[in-house]
Amino acid sequence: MRNLLLVTMALAMFVALAACGGSEDQGQAPSDDDVQAPTAPASTQKQDNQAKAPADKTLKLSVPKMERIQEDTVPTTAGDNEDALRDYIGIHLEGTGYPWEDEANVYIAGHRLGYPGTESFLAFYDMDNLQEGDQVTISDANGKQYVYEVFKTFVVAPTDLYVTEPIEGRNVVTLQTCTLPDYADRLIVQAELKDTQA
Repeated sequence: MRNLLLVTMALAMFVALAACGGSEDQGQAPSDDDVQAPTAPASTQKQDNQAKAPADKTLKLSVPKMERIQEDTVPTTAGDNEDALRDYIGIHLEGTGYPWEDEANVYIAGHRLGYPGTESFLAFYDMDNLQEGDQVTISDANGKQYVYEVFKTFVVAPTDLYVTEPIEGRNVVTLQTCTLPDYADRLIVQAELKDTQA
């Protein structure tokens, strides 16, 4: 069943690749694409996490080293939802973890250039400024903050779905955008949970 989901998500990702060319035809800035592959926590973990999960799953993202990412709403949706990718600074990839879960990989993807006149415009443009030790903060709907510290930056191919999976023994947030100048690959920044603040 998991393999079937991965194949389905990979196909959806290729649909998103086709959508990328459409924005150029409309005279807007080229957009990048998003990788998706859902993961699910173990059933016992799922039961424990339901007790501490907020009823409203809305997340907000702040990254001090990124000029345009300050307490911005990040909806949870599929990676090929171009409306959400246009209207928000990024998306929390459906099927990936939440910060209040154990061993979660909270996967957030955003456009490098995006669409002029929308929240996505240049949202993740300066993501390559992030370095080891920089902070990433996610806030949940109850106002609880999850403070992460960057530990790794790297580039992957669009088909490298492993980056959406949890990392054993760690609670992480993964940020993704396209590489410049050709959007051929994906720039990945991973940060580990270091603190929570009510």
